[in-house]
Amino acid sequence: MSRRRRWPLFGMGVALCAAVVVLSLGLGWRTRGHDPDALWKIVHGRCASGGRPCAVYDAKDGYALLHSIEGKGQYLLIPTAKVTGIESPAVLAPDAPNYFAEAWAARGLVSKAYGAAVPDRGLSLAINSEEGRSQNQLHIHIDCLRPGVREALDAMAPSVGTHWSSLPQPLLGHAYRAILLPDLHDSPFLVLADGASETPGEMGLHTLVVVTVPGGFLLLDDKAQGLDRASGEEVQDHTCRGFLPKAVQRENSR
Repeated sequence: MSRRRRWPLFGMGVALCAAVVVLSLGLGWRTRGHDPDALWKIVHGRCASGGRPCAVYDAKDGYALLHSIEGKGQYLLIPTAKVTGIESPAVLAPDAPNYFAEAWAARGLVSKAYGAAVPDRGLSLAINSEEGRSQNQLHIHIDCLRPGVREALDAMAPSVGTHWSSLPQPLLGHAYRAILLPDLHDSPFLVLADGASETPGEMGLHTLVVVTVPGGFLLLDDKAQGLDRASGEEVQDHTCRGFLPKAVQRENSR
């Protein structure tokens, strides 16, 4: 989860519950008493034994899907094996699951949670860097895009080709680069590793975002440096205001 958070007030009882459960979903900064293994404990300790709260636990394909408490529609894809994050050598292994492809295949859960169909162009996948997360279990955020981000990417997409290049303009104040992919057949982790000048041990500095464009997908990459913690989740809108009918937005805001 990223460090950028807005917590609505639903009463002291709900706020206290959220304060506890947020430990299981992580933030891009660490707080006193924070448990960086909370996600792993949920998936490995509860979901693996057939208990809640995972919506899906697929030991064969190596992933679980957990409905996030942040936003009505957000889901997290989490490996069933212990994989710390984007920096883990496990994501580059020849037999590693294609976590991004599995996350995209599960995008229908987001629409179901919101109670209305969200178009593919309004959806995104994001994984934060090691600096931009607080949970030490890999998790891919599946949720809507910010409308302004969608508009900016639509304008810049024609300049992106099949080789890594910097976006013409910063995105939310950060210097992302991008590459056009025809599909998600090749793991975005491998695409990043193939196009990075760093050693595999420096993969953890990167954040990845996947969005659709005509002709395929844009894979976005930002690198943690200075005040930029490389939290790609920043492009997401956990209220999905830009892609839901107004009647559904009103219902979801109650």
